[in-house]
Amino acid sequence: MEAAKFVPYYAPVSEASFPGCAGFFLVLGLLFMAYFLVVEVTSSKKDRNIVKEFLLAVTAAGFLGFGTVFMMLWVGIYI
Repeated sequence: MEAAKFVPYYAPVSEASFPGCAGFFLVLGLLFMAYFLVVEVTSSKKDRNIVKEFLLAVTAAGFLGFGTVFMMLWVGIYI
């Protein structure tokens, strides 16, 4: 195979936007996590809704996960 036939790969997100994406996703994840904790602490045993708790936890985990990935890309840990 010749090197001239290869098409260069361009990342879908530019390196300049890594800090902004990391901050955005981490802040959103922390906000959802804080809301989840408020719901857990203020609701009584009878008033709890497992679907709401699950959706809040999954959303917070997703945003925190993407924030962590972009933070690692920002500091040079290419995964």
